[in-house]
Amino acid sequence: MFWGLEGPFRVDPGQQCTYIGSVVISINPYRHLPIFTPDKVEEYRNRNFYELSPHIYALADEAYRSLRDQDKDQCILITGESGAGKTEASKLVMSYVAAVCGKGQEVNKVKEQLLQSNPVLEAFGNAKTVRNDNSSRFGKYMDIEFDFKGDPLGGVISNYLLEKSRVVKQPRGERNFHVFYQLLSGASDDTLKKLKLDRDFSKYNYLSLDSATVNGLDDAANFRTVRNAMQIVGFMEDEVQSVLELVAAVLKLGNIEFKPESRCNGLDESRVKDKNDLKEMCELLGIEQSVLERAFSYRTVEAKSEKVATTLNVAQAYYARDALAKNLYSRLFSWLVTRINESIKAQTKTSHKVMGVLDIYGFEIFEENSFEQFIINYCNEKLQQIFIELTLREEQEEYIREGIEWTNIDYFNNAVICDLIENNQNGIMAMLDEECLRPGTVTDDTFLDKLNTVCAEHQHFESRLSRNSKFITDQSLPHNCFRIQHYAGKVLYRVEGFMDKNNDLLYRDLSQAMYKANHSLIKLLFPEGNPAKVNLKRPPTAGSQFKASVGVLMRNLQTKNPNYIRCIKPNDKKAAHIFTDSLVCHQVRYLGLMENVRVRRAGYAFRQLYEPCLERYKMLCKQTWPHWRGPAREGVEVLMKDLQVSTEEFAYGRCKIFIRNPRTLFFLEERRRQCLQDLATLIQKIYRGWKCRTQFLLLKRSQVVVAAWYRRYAQQKKYQKIKSATVRVQSFTRGWKARKILRELKYQKRCKEAVTTIAAYWHGTQARRELKRLKEEARRKHAVAVIWAYWQGLKVRREYRKFFRANAGKKIYDFTIQRIMQKYFLGLKQTVPSMSPVDKNWPSRPYLFLDATHTQLKRIFHLWRCKKYCGQFTNEKKAVYEEKLEASEIFKDKKALYPSSVCQPFKGDYLEIGKNPKYQKLNSAVEEKVLLADVVNKINRANGKGATRIFLLTKNSFVLADQKTGQVKSSVPLPDLASISVSTQSDGFFALKLKEGSPSASKGDFLLSSEHLIEIITKLHRTGATPSEQLAVDISDEFLVQFKQDKVCVKFVPGVPKNGNSVSCKRKNNRLLEVSVPAATA
Repeated sequence: MFWGLEGPFRVDPGQQCTYIGSVVISINPYRHLPIFTPDKVEEYRNRNFYELSPHIYALADEAYRSLRDQDKDQCILITGESGAGKTEASKLVMSYVAAVCGKGQEVNKVKEQLLQSNPVLEAFGNAKTVRNDNSSRFGKYMDIEFDFKGDPLGGVISNYLLEKSRVVKQPRGERNFHVFYQLLSGASDDTLKKLKLDRDFSKYNYLSLDSATVNGLDDAANFRTVRNAMQIVGFMEDEVQSVLELVAAVLKLGNIEFKPESRCNGLDESRVKDKNDLKEMCELLGIEQSVLERAFSYRTVEAKSEKVATTLNVAQAYYARDALAKNLYSRLFSWLVTRINESIKAQTKTSHKVMGVLDIYGFEIFEENSFEQFIINYCNEKLQQIFIELTLREEQEEYIREGIEWTNIDYFNNAVICDLIENNQNGIMAMLDEECLRPGTVTDDTFLDKLNTVCAEHQHFESRLSRNSKFITDQSLPHNCFRIQHYAGKVLYRVEGFMDKNNDLLYRDLSQAMYKANHSLIKLLFPEGNPAKVNLKRPPTAGSQFKASVGVLMRNLQTKNPNYIRCIKPNDKKAAHIFTDSLVCHQVRYLGLMENVRVRRAGYAFRQLYEPCLERYKMLCKQTWPHWRGPAREGVEVLMKDLQVSTEEFAYGRCKIFIRNPRTLFFLEERRRQCLQDLATLIQKIYRGWKCRTQFLLLKRSQVVVAAWYRRYAQQKKYQKIKSATVRVQSFTRGWKARKILRELKYQKRCKEAVTTIAAYWHGTQARRELKRLKEEARRKHAVAVIWAYWQGLKVRREYRKFFRANAGKKIYDFTIQRIMQKYFLGLKQTVPSMSPVDKNWPSRPYLFLDATHTQLKRIFHLWRCKKYCGQFTNEKKAVYEEKLEASEIFKDKKALYPSSVCQPFKGDYLEIGKNPKYQKLNSAVEEKVLLADVVNKINRANGKGATRIFLLTKNSFVLADQKTGQVKSSVPLPDLASISVSTQSDGFFALKLKEGSPSASKGDFLLSSEHLIEIITKLHRTGATPSEQLAVDISDEFLVQFKQDKVCVKFVPGVPKNGNSVSCKRKNNRLLEVSVPAATA
């Protein structure tokens, strides 16, 4: 085993891997090798696992093809010590999968986002340690989701226990997280100015100076890489700026220092020394400086309804500062993981295939080991337990279960160590949580005392006071330490800080101060600071949270097919070409690789159920192809016999067939590949034949159709030519005949015109002669008449000359009057006014004696004009004007609202109840024709508020219905209506008073309000009137309304209502409702 690791490492410098069955053993070369190029990706693509030299690409390809072809969810577990190359191995796996899966714009975008999530998480979660320059200080498990074709759809990242104590303190020779150094080295001067930072590392207390720069790490270039990666993943520019502001705030927080200040009661109170860093931090986060300064000086303790404020001394203030820094950075890291998950998650809701890649911190043994190393090593114990169960215990149990002859191989099962740590009753983590929750004085020493009491008898636990310690006086085991014998060796843990780190306590005052920040991201990171959501329940401890998350991870891994990469660290110097034999042998032993080799050598490399095995290889035998009718095992036996496979190469179990050598599996796969090629060739041949025959028949049918259409076309062209020639001959013949007839007709026409012209000239000559004779005769008769008239006049004048003087005045008067009347009527004809009935213009009177005639003519003209105008009206329009006239008679000079209603036409159906489908039910409930439909407010007597109702008026009744449901609330016959009361103001209130004793009067009168009051009352007055009785309309500013058994006075007063320029109704007492009408419109 040792030679198998050392040989390739030293003999072949380009080889870093070997196999133990399907487990890849990878040795960290501490240098770049030319075996991870795109050419190598193509070389290992779609190749059998053992076909080429051992490589991480071979395992990644095997896992990807199993997921794609066999529909099995996969997980790749990468384990090993810190510095063994686990992070680089996980990057190689993801880059290989991204290279071999499908292409396309959307697929490439998903792959790029998955790959670029690594630089972001490494910058915020990795740091330089004494064993690794890029050590993962958090655990990462990524589920990559694929569709049925094997194309990536997205992913989900889970993070485990960020080592947040590193933010405030780093061991000697180690650095803080990479992002702090990258920000100070790579950010532009403008960015640093906005963040109030300086490039000098020595100005920040949280940054260690002895390892600020690392050989081979370019922090400035890495910062640009991280910014580009965040943009590709999907971070908005304002989000990136917010993240950098929080990183800067953590650095500023470390520079805040405190000084003691004595109080009158003798206690010391902490005060901030230099407030400049505090001020700059508060400006970055948008927090009031006084609020955060008080949170560093006081602590508020709540118990049920009581609050007690206590002062913090300097030590407690420093503890609060560091706790805030650790929580701020830890929560920022968790938010980054959540934000990345939002960007890379699968968008489709269909079922997915999943490949999980686990890159988690390795086993750690330092000079001083604390709570973080205890938790990390516990996680590695759980991963080793899964490896043991799935590769050693389960494989041997499967051989026995399947009836395969097998000699059991012993191995170390670390379940006893896991039980020592995680047992719910007496495990170390349970004891730690119990001490944290116990009232009274609790320290790290009391926790160690409890361990000495409970775990003293455990064979893997040692302390100075335990019975298992054989070196009680040995100073290598101090009093404040305990030792656990892990699967990887003994680790000495110092209990100092266990309680504080497990409690992970952040004062509520600091959470509330952070929640008050104007920074958008801070409020999301500290939701418990919301005063409206104060929770007095103690939060779970860090150990219990990690234990629960590890349990979920283990259950998730057990649902997938595991693939292992065991990383080996060749030396402790992080140098190439150095192979430390003792270190490698120690890792080989505790990783259980020797037992794994023995199990693999004695066992079988491949096993499969009979049904899928027969289904996969049945085409290799004529007897099993295409369908095997018998049991699956018999089919597999016939298949292996037909293929002449040696019986030493396989064994039959109860449910599975076991194949010993991978070469046998390669032989079956190669035969299957050749057979699939032959089958594919046969299918292609049959398909191509069918396609050619189909094409030929289609061409044949097409040729017949084309020939038929061509013959038809040729005959049509021939027919068109014959038809065209015939038409041309006919047209020439008809033209000749027509021209001949035309010449004859023109000759006849000219003859007729000549005769007509001669006759006309002759008749004209005769007519002129006759006219001349008649004119001469008429002149003679006129001359005779004139002479006779003069003669008669002369006789009359002689006879009446004696009477002329006596009658001359009367005759002149009559003649003058006649001429005046004639001139008056002619002038009136020219100045007659327009035909509009409302035009009151009339020509002025010219003479006083025509006054009566002038007035009578004006009246006659107006009546005639009105008759003409009325003749244009339809019956409907006449009814509207009659309603307007009746409204004038009722309200003119009585109601202030009337003038504004004159110019508004009476529409009647304002709701279009017959057309609106919303009121179809209500329309069907009313049998008669609706004369008016409008929305009114029914006034409630109790509070004066209105309820919206639909008011319907028919010929015989009015109806009130609910506006939303259309349900009829009241239906009152018009004969039951006694009178209507309204005010003189400009409001829309009116009361419908019912006759006492009528069936409708049981619920009392109706007090309503409407915008169309004039129209509603006018229509009610017209419709409700009978030949014997008119409906009374009472117009008064104060009237009584009957509400059931009580009468209420409704009084209208001028005033300015509270809600603006509208009418309001308010209940004054049980007997009075006061309606306030705006004074401007009153």
